[in-house]
Parts: sequence; C-alpha cells; structure tokens
Amino acid sequence: MVISTVRGKFTDYSGTIVLNETDLTKSSANIVIKTTSVNTEVAPRDNDLRGPNFLDVAKYPELIFTSHRIEKRGDDFLLIGDLSMHGVTREVSIPFKYNGKIKDLAGNTRIAVEGGLTIDRRDWGITYSKVLDNGGLVAGNEVKIGLDVEAVKK
Repeated sequence: MVISTVRGKFTDYSGTIVLNETDLTKSSANIVIKTTSVNTEVAPRDNDLRGPNFLDVAKYPELIFTSHRIEKRGDDFLLIGDLSMHGVTREVSIPFKYNGKIKDLAGNTRIAVEGGLTIDRRDWGITYSKVLDNGGLVAGNEVKIGLDVEAVKK
C-alpha cells in the first residue's frame, strides 16, 4: 500500500541448467514457475495476486523463462532470455553471479548462482492501478525479482 515493500516467493517451480564449466557463457537456463504458488504469507493478498487483476492464474498458470545467451560482465554475468508471463513474452537481462560448485555430504554436485532484476508489471499486461486517497497506488508498478538458485546435477 505505497509505503511498504511486500516480499513473496513462488514455491512450485522446476528448471534445467546446462552448465559449461569451462565457458559459462555457453551455459543455459530454463525455468517454469506455477503461478498458483505465489506466497507472501498473507492469504487474502495471495488470493488477490492469483486473481484476474494480477497473475490471473486460471488463464495463465505458468511463468516461463527461456535463456538465449549469457554474456560475461567483469567478474559477473548477464543471462539474457525471454520471460513469458500473463500471455506476454519479453526479453529480459538478468545480472547474476556464479557462486561456484561443490560436492555435498551425500556426494551430489551442486552449483549456486544469485542475481535479480526489476521489471515493470505493465510491460506484461498487468495494469491494475487502483489509486488510494493519498494518490498512491495499491500496488507499485515495479517488481523486484531476486534469484538465489542452487541446482543439483542429475
């Protein structure tokens, strides 16, 4: 409601990372997120986000990211690909850091990356904009997406 940041997450997702260890720019990532799994820890707000004013999960059950390429930027990287949400597909660039690879205690190989981007929800046709008495929007137009990814080799 204008004055605070609401944090949430999606809890149902799957994805594939193809890692080229010798040249990370030849790697790729694809993810599918079930929009019904949005969770801000406030059930009425989550139901509103799932409804037709925002994610419209009945009509658009998935959010999909498909990578096109990775570019090296200093010590970090830029993942470029298509983000499909709410019936609209747009190219996005996601700055990220590769945190490395380890063998865990069970012998599994794991990698970790972290990154994020900010999008304008209106670019994906999510345009609900109820204005409060003080002139602020019920929901801001900018959405910050943070990524903390840990993947296990199959």
